[in-house]
Amino acid sequence: MVLSACGFGLRAPVDYPFHTLYSSAPRYSPLGAELQRQLPASGKLVYLTQPAQPTDAQVVLDVFGEQRKKTVIGVNATGQAREFQLTLTLKFRLRVPQSHVVIPDTTLTQQRTMSYDETLALAKEAEEAALYRSMQVDLVQQIVRRLAALDAKALEKSSDE
Repeated sequence: MVLSACGFGLRAPVDYPFHTLYSSAPRYSPLGAELQRQLPASGKLVYLTQPAQPTDAQVVLDVFGEQRKKTVIGVNATGQAREFQLTLTLKFRLRVPQSHVVIPDTTLTQQRTMSYDETLALAKEAEEAALYRSMQVDLVQQIVRRLAALDAKALEKSSDE
């Protein structure tokens, strides 16, 4: 009761202006699996992934790939790495098949900082994998929010505008 007074509420299902979406992300890749999990779960949507289905969908989500980067940002007195910056970059666009681009080429980036200790190498490897998974979930949530913000007029716009 107290939470309802402060404006808190569970996230309601999204009402997308389209009902079918095809994604070019590989179906069994971590990114493809996360898209397949989050998009239909956030609203009424049929998520298509078969290579022959792009023309069956109302919109196509082209995923141009993700890039992972690990950069040393801190070293100790002997020159050994003590801190890394992990970066995950994802490029995508949304289009209507054989028509126009709804969301132009967009690059999303997430960064995390991770300390490193060679005596805990296995634990740090697992931490790095968990950080990349977390960044991937955040990027997919950003895509979901962008798709949810679309209106039907954006999909109907003619290609010569």
